[in-house]
Amino acid sequence: MKVLIVSFYYEPELGAAPSRITNLAKGLKASGVDVDVLTCLPNYPKGRIFDGYRRRFSMKETIDGINVFRYWTYATVSKNPFKRVFSMTSYAMTMWRFAFKRKLIKGYDRVIVQSPPIMVAASAMLLFKKLYGKRVVLNVSDLWPGSAVELGFVRKGSISFKVLSSLERFIYRNSAAVMGQSNEIVEHVGGMFPGKPLFLYLNLQPQNVPSFTPKARNSTLKVVYAGLFGVAQDMLSLIKSVDFKSLGVEMHLYGGGNQLDDILSYIKEGDKNIWYHGYVSKQQINEELKQYDLSIIPLAVSIYGAVPSKIFDLLPAGVPILFSGSGEGAATVAENGFGLVSKYGDYKALEENIRRFTEMSDAEYSSYSANCLNAAGSKFSFAMQMDKFCKFLREPGC
Repeated sequence: MKVLIVSFYYEPELGAAPSRITNLAKGLKASGVDVDVLTCLPNYPKGRIFDGYRRRFSMKETIDGINVFRYWTYATVSKNPFKRVFSMTSYAMTMWRFAFKRKLIKGYDRVIVQSPPIMVAASAMLLFKKLYGKRVVLNVSDLWPGSAVELGFVRKGSISFKVLSSLERFIYRNSAAVMGQSNEIVEHVGGMFPGKPLFLYLNLQPQNVPSFTPKARNSTLKVVYAGLFGVAQDMLSLIKSVDFKSLGVEMHLYGGGNQLDDILSYIKEGDKNIWYHGYVSKQQINEELKQYDLSIIPLAVSIYGAVPSKIFDLLPAGVPILFSGSGEGAATVAENGFGLVSKYGDYKALEENIRRFTEMSDAEYSSYSANCLNAAGSKFSFAMQMDKFCKFLREPGC
């Protein structure tokens, strides 16, 4: 089987979105599927085309045996919604240069298209489904335009909302099958189009779990956050509201985003037991996580269908979770015993959960770590999920 994956994000970019698509491509390749990727020149999350890729309109490279075709996009991390929309729309247009590779496209058995960005997904659907008649499997990680409304980017009932809603129905209707990143996404699509082949594809990590020996705590509790510093996470408000120094714990930050400058300015104001370690690769952060005792996962806005992928990053490292938010992500943490949950914005409850971890016995702490490790090797195993997905992809109705 030969598969093309179309995505706005791909390695060497950092973050949940490129990690998810990169893992998918490599997982399929390891399962014997011939995989190509169509994406843009790497720029996320810095909002600038990476060194080695600048001053190009398009290029082809091979990464881990996977052919990656890249096209130009307007790179930005601006908070201006028009600039962000233009960035996504520019790639939705430049990717059509790939349409001239007729012989290559005709050889694909399936085309997997990532959504959002919904404009990119709609453009890919026109190119591969309408123009070339290929069977397109839609990979839905967020429910747009619903997520855009909940984040305050789009007003419900506006012209933008109506356009995005039309695009949503267009890509769902024309897909041969849909992969959803959460149970809520699968239920949403199934409700709109009953009978559509659906697959729950969680953003699991293809890491080996070398030992099921639970972690032992550091003498001073070390808490970590590794990810995006954006509106949906609002780490700036969290670190301003939680007094890590008085709790006697260390807070360590990795990543970037549009709140980074404000976070760095706040850290410099004085000794707050907060340290920033910059950007690191996916492979490096997997190793870095193992030295920490807890990880905070903030979800500033409870977005229907959204499950933070950081949950699944932490399981193979055996790092218990402090979840600050609600929705399916909070339920996943609580029901599986991965950590403690508080509502977003309830910083007193979050501080109390941190305090509980500092005061609990070694045996109780180790039980949370063991729950993470055991789940990574069974219920939330990347290898097991990939095996099921490959079978799904080969089904006649897909």
